[in-house]
Amino acid sequence: MTTESESTTKQGTIGSIVRSVSLSPRHYVGLLAALGLVAAPSYLDTLTLLNMMSALYFVMFVISWDFVSGYTDQVSFGHTFFFAIGGYTSVLLNLEMGISPAIGIVVAILLTSLSGLLYALPALRIEGHTLALFTLMPPLILSQLFIMYSDVFGGSRGLPSPELLLRMGDFATTALWNYYLAVGALFVIFAVSYVITRSDTGRIFKAIREDKTAVAASGLNPAKFKIFAMMFSAGLAGLAGAMFAHSPVGSATPGQLLELTIIIDILLAAILGGVGTIIGPTVGGFLFWWARQISSNLEWTIPVLEIPFSRIDLVVFYLVTLGILLYIPRGIFPVVMDLGRSFWRRLTNRVRGDAAS
Repeated sequence: MTTESESTTKQGTIGSIVRSVSLSPRHYVGLLAALGLVAAPSYLDTLTLLNMMSALYFVMFVISWDFVSGYTDQVSFGHTFFFAIGGYTSVLLNLEMGISPAIGIVVAILLTSLSGLLYALPALRIEGHTLALFTLMPPLILSQLFIMYSDVFGGSRGLPSPELLLRMGDFATTALWNYYLAVGALFVIFAVSYVITRSDTGRIFKAIREDKTAVAASGLNPAKFKIFAMMFSAGLAGLAGAMFAHSPVGSATPGQLLELTIIIDILLAAILGGVGTIIGPTVGGFLFWWARQISSNLEWTIPVLEIPFSRIDLVVFYLVTLGILLYIPRGIFPVVMDLGRSFWRRLTNRVRGDAAS
């Protein structure tokens, strides 16, 4: 029979477990956002759903960049290298050898992870501005190789459309199921990245970012963790790039996977959201993508100047972005979180005060 003391101990243990997994307000907001993504097809037309699918893949790119550049001292300006390796590998295997996209994507992940290793090893020797410039070179070299061997890689026009990951009866149904596939991929990439960065490994990443000498002095090898971060990040980028190339909104072209403007947008989205948080760049990626879409499609003529806003939308957009970077350097998400915590504390204290009175 269970004694009273044993029963009390079990209740205390259960209570501690419940408290340890209790959700904060931001978790509820995250769950609502996830449910919103799942329910989106119910209230979006096919064209908007395709735009949302593009946003999902953009956010995957942002998360893969933040995993390595936000948590270690390896600021990468060349992540498009991994997007392109992933996308072109899978598409070439499909077009030239008839290999299914699913197998091609697995091969792409392995190849981009290996590319991450080859990327990380020489990068360990350098740091600062030299490292930033070094990371920029591989995608530039790759773009020239695509032009030199245009008979293989299609040059600036890219490769023909490959087989889709999912193809259903009509285009609307195909778009719907490919959208849900992208949502699932985003959930997996986000969850795995979030768990790792909140683990002991993630804490070591942050310690390396702050003071790698102190990490080495504690008996840990910073190089080992930096290599892991780069390889894992490259694998995520390869997964996203390969899936994107086999989606209704993507293709294996330099304009969608390799151009310098892509990494600039990714950096801006991550910084706006809050680098080194995973959640922040995820939020920043969606905000950045849809702000770009809305500003580019805004039909409005500027008074006095009599100029359609669509002609200068990028100028205005980047000026606003510049202002946010100047006045909110931490990013939008950390500031919103601080305001939310402050509001929650005030609300909790008020409720407790009312209850006490």
